[in-house]
Amino acid sequence: MENFQFNKEIQIPAGEVILAGNLTVPNHAKGVVIFAHGSGSSRHSSRNKAVAQTLQENGYGTLLFDLLTIQEDETYANRFNIDLLTERLLKVTGWLRSFDGIKEEPAIGYFGASTGAAATLKAAASLGEMIGAVVSRGGRPDLAGDALPLVRTATMLIVGSLDTEVIRLNQEAHARMKCEREIRIIDGASHLFEEPGKLEQVAALAVDWFDKHLITVTAQARV
Repeated sequence: MENFQFNKEIQIPAGEVILAGNLTVPNHAKGVVIFAHGSGSSRHSSRNKAVAQTLQENGYGTLLFDLLTIQEDETYANRFNIDLLTERLLKVTGWLRSFDGIKEEPAIGYFGASTGAAATLKAAASLGEMIGAVVSRGGRPDLAGDALPLVRTATMLIVGSLDTEVIRLNQEAHARMKCEREIRIIDGASHLFEEPGKLEQVAALAVDWFDKHLITVTAQARV
């Protein structure tokens, strides 16, 4: 705890609902990365928690939260309601920017998985320069639809080489985007990156991307 200025479970008001989250912010954080989980998952995703830990070890704060309440998640259609997921992400981002438990207003990045990746891109398109960088893991950026050409935030799309259909969807989304962007395909990885060492590669790529883009945003904001 002594190395963190904030490390707690939190409750985030989002319109008519309260969303549960876990906010961890190291001292002198480079920025805070908000995680948007995929369909059927939650803030307890073991894969997102593993990536978050690596980001924390490299000086980033992380916010993992539930995009849906337990009751909402019981309705399957809600998991693919990208507009609803985006609305929740926007509200959580606004909450974080005004949260007084962090000493300085942080630079903010997004890390999205599966359907959560579409929500991060739609939110980034809406917020513009407020979001410094986006990383997608096995994401469905295609579900962001007409928001894709409006994204100005530097975006990395990470896909496993065995996830052939999702590779195609990411390539099509990449072609529609106009921001700085990159696709990285991890050899031998499936959709969930469950193979030994593959998730560690995702985390390393994420750290590099946020170091390159989120740090720049932070430095410019403090000039």
